[in-house]
Amino acid sequence: MSTEPLDIEQSEDIVLDDKQLVCLLTNEIKTAKPQEENLQSVIRMLNEEYGFDLTDMERDFKIEYTDPDTNKTKKQKVDLVVFTKGADHDQENIIRACIVLDDKTKENDKKKGIVATLENAMGALDNCEFGLWTNGSMNHFLHRESDAVGFDYVFTDISDFPGEGETLEDLDRADRSYSRKPANDSMIKVFKRCHDYIYGNEGRKKDAFWQLLNLIFCKLYDEKRRFICAEKGESYRRKFWVGIKEQNTDEGRKEVAKRIKGLFEELKTDEIFSEVFEGNESIGLTDKGLAYIAGELSRYSFLDASVDVKGLAYETIVSNTLKQEAGQFFTPRNIIRAMVEMMDPEEHHRVLDPACGSGGFLVMVLDHVRKKIAKQMFPHLDGPLLAEKFNSYEVNERVKQYAEHSIFGFDFDPDLKKAARMNMVMAGDGHANIFHVNSLAYPNWEHPEEISKIKEALEKSLDFLEDYEGGLLDDARGKFDLIFTNPPFGAKVKVEPEIANRYQLSQYSTAPEVLFIEACYDLLKEGGRVGIVLPDGILGNPNTLPVREWILERFKILASVDLAVEAFLPQVGVQASLLFLQKKSELEKQLAADGEEDYEVFMAIAEKLGKDRRGNPIYQRDEDGAEILFDTETQYVVHKRNNTSEVRKRREKLKWLDDDPPSITKSYFNFLKGESL
Repeated sequence: MSTEPLDIEQSEDIVLDDKQLVCLLTNEIKTAKPQEENLQSVIRMLNEEYGFDLTDMERDFKIEYTDPDTNKTKKQKVDLVVFTKGADHDQENIIRACIVLDDKTKENDKKKGIVATLENAMGALDNCEFGLWTNGSMNHFLHRESDAVGFDYVFTDISDFPGEGETLEDLDRADRSYSRKPANDSMIKVFKRCHDYIYGNEGRKKDAFWQLLNLIFCKLYDEKRRFICAEKGESYRRKFWVGIKEQNTDEGRKEVAKRIKGLFEELKTDEIFSEVFEGNESIGLTDKGLAYIAGELSRYSFLDASVDVKGLAYETIVSNTLKQEAGQFFTPRNIIRAMVEMMDPEEHHRVLDPACGSGGFLVMVLDHVRKKIAKQMFPHLDGPLLAEKFNSYEVNERVKQYAEHSIFGFDFDPDLKKAARMNMVMAGDGHANIFHVNSLAYPNWEHPEEISKIKEALEKSLDFLEDYEGGLLDDARGKFDLIFTNPPFGAKVKVEPEIANRYQLSQYSTAPEVLFIEACYDLLKEGGRVGIVLPDGILGNPNTLPVREWILERFKILASVDLAVEAFLPQVGVQASLLFLQKKSELEKQLAADGEEDYEVFMAIAEKLGKDRRGNPIYQRDEDGAEILFDTETQYVVHKRNNTSEVRKRREKLKWLDDDPPSITKSYFNFLKGESL
């Protein structure tokens, strides 16, 4: 199967070879070198995040200046410039200058560093006060001012420069109630930049990840206070911010550290965030390091960023940091999305992942339901204006109620429990019911306090959803409408005999993936559904026939999707499938036993998963093997300094991932409606 983009047209006039891209600004074909890819990120960033129109930008612009030593006219190429809105593209109208290089270039390089390139260019531009030097992994914003005498310029590092219609004073206000919404890969780069800085410059190699998360959660907590203040009718004054030049002095850095460390102590006692932290954590960075990281993070609004952007950024640093136990690995986001969309969770569904890892399935469920809630509350909106409401106060209140009472996650690894809880807070909620528990041993687990917490959380859920039919709540078994999971599997993952022996399926296999099928069955309500990732051996090997018979006796098979071997590469090479099952009622089991069972099963093969064996993206190609471009209208929202928003559009030519799961999802819903595939 192949996926065709919706509402966009295929371009016939441009053909791309491998390692080529189309410039967002000029529509010209360029070689996809690191420097060019960085330049495309900056163009998109200035357009979407800073509000500069593409028509007011130009790349590879040559400026002229007089060399003071020789008095001769010289030229310099500036990678990207921004002109005064609507003005002619002349040198005197340049208001932003950007030098964009590859990540191997150092900021102090004699020929390509900040002084030789950006400072030199800004010194030659009469009206350009602000500039950016970047190598992709490090950004330097500069402010140009006249020296005390007035005959020369002084260049100062600043934490950010103003967007379209903004002033430096706007960025420096503590009462500024908005930050930029990250575009493209901005948040991934910021997270990686911050992690690498802590790891390399702060001597925190063992806990760089957790130190970064402490600060991410300070930022999230500060943003959430905006809603708390709005509810009370109070003005919002942020604490997680860095004055435009505070990083440049010891006094400024101390003031930043004081604000943010105080904020961290405050959040550890907060009702929501205390569930994530144990209370003994501390921010161990130097004042200089803390000011730098805070400056990077404070530019963006985490709550307003899409779940995809936040989730990918978060999971990128999680997967690179936490050492997984044998058999554990992250499920790709496109597979998670397809599974969640096919099961289509509703606000009244209680959902569990009994091997939740970093919480990928749970976050996607939360996002899926969030979008339904927003559409229900704002039926007159669509597109980017509806997306703006995803994190509105009204939607967040209902999403918080939903997550607090309906989303549950179990994991055997206490570090992953913490990572999953943090991921849920990143997604916009803090009351995720994530527990440290061995799902195969449950409810017999050597941590009775955790079992007690699960019971307490379920009692609240049963009361809230009004599906508690009386009697005592023994445990979580039989309580869930939906289960999503990618259980640990592989020869290296062993289950203790005393745990395995409690399962009927252990007479056929003690492999954890087999036992998890029965554990899911136990945890589901009658009629409840499960989407599970399983190795193909269970579904095809002759020696696992009794396992398949056990499944058919107790479940209705809804769908089976065979995955290409690239699914989990480069993490691990395993041939797997997605199996969607529904727990039969006693009547349905009896009908099946009497031979009166007859239904159709949806089956599909995901041959293309948008990436190769090394994890590199693969795009749709034509019959000759050239990558296809699609004419796309992209809509985005630009936030104004007066707290208003404006929807803008741009046309661009985009490659489309060669990814089957979206079309499989569409085919599945056609199948459910009785339409031909």
